[in-house]
Amino acid sequence: MIQEIRQWIDHYSKATGVSSFIIDGAGSVVYHALKSCSPFCEAVQDGFAHLCDCANVHLYGSYQAERFGGRYIYFCPMGLTHWVAPINRGEEFKGAFVGGPVMMIEPEAFLLDEIIEQQIPDQKARRRLRAHMDQIPVIKPDVVTSLSELLYLLAGYAAADDKRHLPDPMDSPIPASDPQTYLGGARHKNYPIDKENELISHVAVGDKAGSLRVLNEILGYVFFTGQNDFEDIKYRSLELVVLLSRAAMEGGAEQEEIFGLNNQYLNQVSRLHNIEELSVWLSRILTRFTDCVFNFKNVKNKDIIYKAIEFTNNNYMERLTLEDAASYVHLSPAYFSRLFKEETGYNFTTYLNTVRIEKSKNLLVNEAIPLADVSSLVGFEDQSYFTRVFKKMTGTTPGKFRETRGQIK
Repeated sequence: MIQEIRQWIDHYSKATGVSSFIIDGAGSVVYHALKSCSPFCEAVQDGFAHLCDCANVHLYGSYQAERFGGRYIYFCPMGLTHWVAPINRGEEFKGAFVGGPVMMIEPEAFLLDEIIEQQIPDQKARRRLRAHMDQIPVIKPDVVTSLSELLYLLAGYAAADDKRHLPDPMDSPIPASDPQTYLGGARHKNYPIDKENELISHVAVGDKAGSLRVLNEILGYVFFTGQNDFEDIKYRSLELVVLLSRAAMEGGAEQEEIFGLNNQYLNQVSRLHNIEELSVWLSRILTRFTDCVFNFKNVKNKDIIYKAIEFTNNNYMERLTLEDAASYVHLSPAYFSRLFKEETGYNFTTYLNTVRIEKSKNLLVNEAIPLADVSSLVGFEDQSYFTRVFKKMTGTTPGKFRETRGQIK
């Protein structure tokens, strides 16, 4: 059925005019519709691959899609927009359809260039990337949402038949996750509580290999002492899931994300029928939690910041608050405020006011718009406050700016 799935994604790209591709369960691209990777992405991978780990970017998007109803729109660390729809077999993630890249934020949007400049200080390199970026289509957010919905429907059809699925490196237990290796050493030992502490320490720093090794030692004990009572083994395994989730949160993973994943896993455990399935299931959980701690940190932060920038640029004229932006990116106001400052160097309110002032300049040069109306059109409720902020940021008043038609000396 792989050839059939490829044809579907080809039809999607032909019909919509946007790039799309298929990733496997590890996030690697296995098929590009119609053409290869975009010139911009190729340039990034050739010279700046350390800035944008594409496999983890798309894996992050796929994981988020599982959280948010089977589809997700996200930004890569370079500011490009993608959307993803996972292809699942039962509850197992087998791969995904991915659309993009496109741009929802105009290339000249305030802060976008500054963030890229922080990542790529060399001016010549930025100019080369800019030339490629100018070839990327700019699509309005509502159109991207519709494209995402179509891809979601296509992925649902692809997953409707269990025979239609992509190869997944997790289809069989990887060598490091074979608990039988540790059964002999578990025979005469009490429950290895010290191994739990060691497991927590590995997960908390995103050490996937070390985590798997210790998890296998604990599983060796659990499987051996279960005395072939599979229900008891599943119960003990659920306790390990709780342990893993606590370790992930101690490592800095987002609490709501981990709790959401836990709910998924609780629903899945009843469908496990033997130790081999349970071993693979626990390995998947461990991988997901360590990814949440380490592999996705930079990807997630950039996605959050670009989403906040997009949200602000689309809603600056409304009564917009820090709490509104934090809610949009599913974070607490305090955490979002700190993250925005760390990633951009700006307080959110300062950024919002800067956007509003930049937009007001376009209105001020249009004398058909009364001066008294300009402040409300860009989201300021108080005209005197607008005047103070405008003068602080530009060095002149809105009235003088209009008189000189923006020729500030």
